[in-house]
Amino acid sequence: MALSAALAAQAPAPTPGRVADPIPAPVAKRGLRVEIRDVTRLPDTRALRPASEDVGTPGWARTSYVRELADGRRFANDSRGILYLLEAGTKPSAYLNVAEAFPLGFYRSLQSGFIGFEFHPEFAKNGLLYTVHGERVMGNTATPHFIPPGYTPAEVTYHTVITEWRAANPGAGTFSGSHRELLRTGHVVNSFFHPIGHLEFNPTSKPGAPDYGLLYVSGTDFGFSNGGGPRANNPSQTQRLDSIVGAMLRIDPRSPSVSKGMKGIGDYTVPAVNRFASDGNPKTLGEIYAYGFRNIHRFSWDTDGTLYASDIGMSQVEEINIVREGENYGWMRREAIFDNGVTVPGGNLDDVVPLPADILSGKQKDGFTYPVAMFDHGEGRAVTAGFAYHGRIPALRGKFVFGDIFSGRMFAADLAAMKKADDGIPQTTAPVEEIQLFVRGTNGATTDVTLNQLIEKTMGKPAMRADLHLSRTRDGEIFMTNRQDGVIRMLVP
Repeated sequence: MALSAALAAQAPAPTPGRVADPIPAPVAKRGLRVEIRDVTRLPDTRALRPASEDVGTPGWARTSYVRELADGRRFANDSRGILYLLEAGTKPSAYLNVAEAFPLGFYRSLQSGFIGFEFHPEFAKNGLLYTVHGERVMGNTATPHFIPPGYTPAEVTYHTVITEWRAANPGAGTFSGSHRELLRTGHVVNSFFHPIGHLEFNPTSKPGAPDYGLLYVSGTDFGFSNGGGPRANNPSQTQRLDSIVGAMLRIDPRSPSVSKGMKGIGDYTVPAVNRFASDGNPKTLGEIYAYGFRNIHRFSWDTDGTLYASDIGMSQVEEINIVREGENYGWMRREAIFDNGVTVPGGNLDDVVPLPADILSGKQKDGFTYPVAMFDHGEGRAVTAGFAYHGRIPALRGKFVFGDIFSGRMFAADLAAMKKADDGIPQTTAPVEEIQLFVRGTNGATTDVTLNQLIEKTMGKPAMRADLHLSRTRDGEIFMTNRQDGVIRMLVP
């Protein structure tokens, strides 16, 4: 009784006018069933890290990306620091040891370690690939290129680092070559929340196009919304163009010493084609592509060039956005199609309140761009990657396929409905439906399953969470990975 009273006393008072259930209607179950099949399992790498750095219940390889090259080679990462080449698509062998090159990397949370990687579209010729990883501050003598405005190097708690690697022989089975830092960013909140997590070249951009060879970097609030400590929950760090907090970036990864172009915050070039690079305002950062994001888990392009981003919400709503250059996606002022609680006197970041009716209906514009699909925390806790699907599974064609990181549930929304919802009217969003997964037995019989059930079967014990991540093959099929059992799975026709 005393403990309950103490917890109640610590909880913030509800925001006046808050919405208790942002999306009352449940996600639809319309009989959309898709088979899931194991592809391979990465090695158990728990022994690579000290027990003190693997808190909680450690899993097998913590895989967040599977990528394929034009030559057919397939790669996958383990966040403990290894980039694997999957020989013949299934047999893992260590290609690059990121942890060895960066000994200050740490692995104390599911967002830390070797977070992501991407290959240059001309990797076969230039041998360039890019990684992002987290580092601890203790013993770190490197100075970040970026620290959130108003803070000093002495207040930095963690680093996130984007690195360019140059393979001497792009066709070799193991990496040998050099590397340089493109961007080192400093976090100032207590926990390593919301590092930069995604790097991507536009796959629809062809040689000679203005966008070709430009690297997109996911937008994140660097943990200011829930990273803990006195510096967290700070709205003044968002909604600004003189900072990369909350901003998706588009950079030319070449050093200015090579390109002879405009220097960015780090050792990269600001593309002259970027809107904020040519707006004539010295107070805006030219590398910003779009802003107002809380934590883009992933972004991806449809074949028609439409850019989608899965933005993880705070405590209420998850959203899918269509991203256009220069536009503002609202955080911390907005959460999906709601005002965030911090906009209300006496309110708090965990709540949402209704938008004014004239803004919700689109009669009055407020300068923000709103999501085209969403789900609330009655369905899941954190939206994972999504892809426009045009592959071999008839049931998924013409849909945007995504999921929930925590529960491992899979969802879909109709692409045409999402593009129709991109009408400037906040209340217009595309319906979301659940994808039921099933496995096929040796006798051909099918059994409905969840990702958590598959993980539990592999691990031999209950899975508290799935930590679902999605990737896409070059021909458009969907990989499913997680941070628990090291298994790479695929949706199959």
